[in-house]
Amino acid sequence: MPVLPVALLLPPIGRPADPLAPARPRRRLLAAGASLTVAGTAGGVRAAGPGETLRLVVPFPPGGSTDLLARRFVEPLRAHFGGTVLVENRPGAGGMIAAEHVARSAPDGQTLLVGVTGTNAVAASLYRRLSFDPVNDLTPISLLVRAPLVVVVNDSLPVTDLTGFVAAARARPGQITHGSPGNGTSMHLAGEMLAMTLGLRLNHVPYKGSGPALQDFLGGQIHAMFGDLLVLLPHIRDGRARALAVTSRDRHPLLPAVPAVAETRSPDGGGDLAGFEALSWQGLFAPAATPAARIDALNAAIRDIAADAGIQSFFAERGFVVATGPAPAARDFVRSEAAKWGHIVRATGVAAD
Repeated sequence: MPVLPVALLLPPIGRPADPLAPARPRRRLLAAGASLTVAGTAGGVRAAGPGETLRLVVPFPPGGSTDLLARRFVEPLRAHFGGTVLVENRPGAGGMIAAEHVARSAPDGQTLLVGVTGTNAVAASLYRRLSFDPVNDLTPISLLVRAPLVVVVNDSLPVTDLTGFVAAARARPGQITHGSPGNGTSMHLAGEMLAMTLGLRLNHVPYKGSGPALQDFLGGQIHAMFGDLLVLLPHIRDGRARALAVTSRDRHPLLPAVPAVAETRSPDGGGDLAGFEALSWQGLFAPAATPAARIDALNAAIRDIAADAGIQSFFAERGFVVATGPAPAARDFVRSEAAKWGHIVRATGVAAD
């Protein structure tokens, strides 16, 4: 994959300011891309102060779920920190342009990546010619949200549960198609993980994004999708997509009648799905050399923001679970995810370059 040079124009680090007064009331979320002034402290060290800029770098275009997430956190961050907060979209190369930009940025805690499963867990094994290490060159500050994928079929495959789907795949090896936004996405790899666990042969059809995949799925050109709950929920509700299972270990509150994959038993006893879990998650990352005090300040602010009932409700309505926690826990989780998906990538031979 070609490496694109990026010019870095970062503001100087200001001196720590006095401790903050109590946070001001939250205001209405401003328009996309607007500059917002904010203030906050943790452990005596500011993550951003007056005259400084906190950049949330999103690896995808405006309008997607990651962009929505970043912009929802801007206004609460404005209520915690002193300085300017911006959302910066840097799409391309499966998120690698944005991830590399942040990894090579000054380690001052001001340029942060809103990373996802693909950029920070899958990419290290999926891309074979990266000039940086997505796991070791980026430090997790905190997970933000997580959500399962949902396994859906349309009327081209007349099954009503995952057991029936597995039976159909065994009866028609290589003929059951499932579409995804592209090779190596969590939607693709969840299907590969199910197939590998049960010894199935599924026919993966990669698309250039969720939109084209969804269009063909709704049109009956492909049988199934392992897709984002946020994207598929309207079509599940209107009956155009039939939900068979969710890929978390437990059922999802928005689909309480839909079992988890882990609840399913293969009809012929082949393969064990008891521990099956494939999550789509998003988190906040800084360059690896960022001082621990800055990481701690950002982590404390994010966890405080995420405890707000309005934030919790906003994401719950969209199928996400707020998943913030200590930075070491986020680091351990990301490393475990990288190991899990690396095993799937190597075992299936999936490659993006």
